[in-house]
Amino acid sequence: MKSFLTIVSLFFVLVIVVFVEWHLDTPGRADQQRSILLGGGSGTEHRVEAVGRIKVESVVENDIEEAVESSAEQSVSVEVSSIDGESIYNAGCVACHGAGIAGAPRVGDIDEWLERVSAGMDVVMDHAINGYQGSKGMMPAKGGNPSLSDDEVKAAVEYMVAASQ
Repeated sequence: MKSFLTIVSLFFVLVIVVFVEWHLDTPGRADQQRSILLGGGSGTEHRVEAVGRIKVESVVENDIEEAVESSAEQSVSVEVSSIDGESIYNAGCVACHGAGIAGAPRVGDIDEWLERVSAGMDVVMDHAINGYQGSKGMMPAKGGNPSLSDDEVKAAVEYMVAASQ
């Protein structure tokens, strides 16, 4: 047992000596490590510079403007066509509007929807987007999902109204 404690003690002494030696601030060592960490001498600037220069020099200014215009047109058309009211309904709205929780009009029940639509679709959309507390129940703003856009909420409402007629 005594030899075991001696070996463990010697091991800890060795670890402490190595630790102290490693962390001694030898002249110039701290400056060298600091310059490497801050980018001086690591070669990062040189490696990145070549790639960036090739990409920038290979694009003509007119091509950039055309690329921006075409990508803007494509993104607008994708956003408009990608809104699917049914999938938005199935992802969240069905929790309340499928079972009529908290006074929510059930999809498929024309009487419940006619009562709300009779006030006008603008009112229905406003209640769906901004929330509503009424005598028959409540509607949290955007169905409680603030990440939904107004257009996505409108698409889901339009789907529910159409599916209920």
